[in-house]
Amino acid sequence: MSALGKLIQIESRLFLRDPMSFTIGLLLPTVVLLGLGAVPMLREPSEDMGGQRFIDYFAPSTIVMAVGVIGLTNLPAVLATYREHGVLRRMRTTPIHPAKLLLAQLVVNIGASLASVLLVIVAGKLVFDVPLPQHALGFAIAFVLGITAVFALGMLVAAVAPTTRSATGLSTILFMATMFFGGVYLPRFMLPDAIATAGDYVPPGVQSLLDAWTGTAPAVVPLLVMAATAIAAGAVAARIFKWE
Repeated sequence: MSALGKLIQIESRLFLRDPMSFTIGLLLPTVVLLGLGAVPMLREPSEDMGGQRFIDYFAPSTIVMAVGVIGLTNLPAVLATYREHGVLRRMRTTPIHPAKLLLAQLVVNIGASLASVLLVIVAGKLVFDVPLPQHALGFAIAFVLGITAVFALGMLVAAVAPTTRSATGLSTILFMATMFFGGVYLPRFMLPDAIATAGDYVPPGVQSLLDAWTGTAPAVVPLLVMAATAIAAGAVAARIFKWE
């Protein structure tokens, strides 16, 4: 097995052994969706949501949660901890460059996000017959760009935060903003129009996910914003990232 493959295996085990990462990162979005679906009135069509059921309307917001929990809280905290405890500094004295550890962390966390999203989609379909994304290509594009932007922001936090505590503080602010604009705290139809519109451009772009889910091609401009955010945040993070 290659060095990168071994690191991915080790980081995967560490992720799964952490009760908080496993429970909150992988299971919480699905638990929230199932908990809301257990309320009978939320399974009835509503005029406020264009005849949709609330459970169907809210499903993309649980995807925002799935991506945000892992990309904006778990990833920055782990990388900041590695730096603070000297793991990255010690790795620089070995044949394995610490960049491979960062890559392994990205692979594991993105994989966990994908698993969390898949669990939401499958559970929603099987338990409450939540429709699958109707515009498959649009959903795939929106999701890839959205998750890339979120993880680029997470890496940027990891790059600038000198300690685990500061990484947690910064990532918490970003996470709460993402959840707010993503319609997790309040459904988007209850938000003021200006805030709901702003949420279209906040990674991972919940409106693009919702449009694709209901069969409409996502708007181009929010997708371009996701791509620009991913490129800009990723480039800055790569440039200023400190190993110690």
